[in-house]
Amino acid sequence: MAHTLEIIDLHAGIEGKEILKGVSLTVDTGEIHAIMGPNGSGKSTLAYTMMGHPKYKVISGDIKIDGESVIGLPPDQRALRGLFLGFQYPLEIPGVSLSNFLRISYNAVRKDQPMLVRDFRKLVEDKFEVVGMERSFATRYLNEGFSGGEKKKAEVVQLSVLRPKFAVLDETDSGLDIDALKLVSDGINSVKSSEIGIMLITHYQRILRYVKPQFVHVFVKGKVAVSGGPELATKLEEQGYSWITGAEDEKLD
Repeated sequence: MAHTLEIIDLHAGIEGKEILKGVSLTVDTGEIHAIMGPNGSGKSTLAYTMMGHPKYKVISGDIKIDGESVIGLPPDQRALRGLFLGFQYPLEIPGVSLSNFLRISYNAVRKDQPMLVRDFRKLVEDKFEVVGMERSFATRYLNEGFSGGEKKKAEVVQLSVLRPKFAVLDETDSGLDIDALKLVSDGINSVKSSEIGIMLITHYQRILRYVKPQFVHVFVKGKVAVSGGPELATKLEEQGYSWITGAEDEKLD
């Protein structure tokens, strides 16, 4: 079944400062959208606002899944509607093992698809293998003592197990060496299907060599300045953002 995520003329900010200034995007399941742009352009603000972070306030506009607004819902309810956020800086949660966290999360969002413990363990082990994580990480506290690359791999394992309708991955490639980047990309590609839509937030084209987007959107000063196909990411790699940011500055003069 196809699903649609709509971001409609979204204005949002933090601590009284407006950061998103009229963002409109539509993502269907089966699509990968890359969100690019210079620092401070609003990419991460979009991710946190979509997931309902309490510090980020919606000023106007809407976010809808299959035509129903999620603006008034807390983060856990948005997750139940099918949203997933992969953090740029995943938090450590002492006292909760990765395996228990995955099991609790799965039971919360997949109540209609119960799974025996042994089957769930096999599922998690298979996902660990895709991203190159040792099985011993399953019994370790979530992200505690994990390297940056291990935290990102654990995020992708969560994505693979939960299989939401829409995944927003906030700079999943940041801090990864080449080998870790390839494994994380393999994990993302393993969940790529007609049943999930992906918004991949990144500064660089390098992850887009492995995870191929159909659409690329460039954020400048809180809104989408340019949209295109994968060739746009290649142009950004070659020319940087100045040709876009300069044009946006001219519009403001």
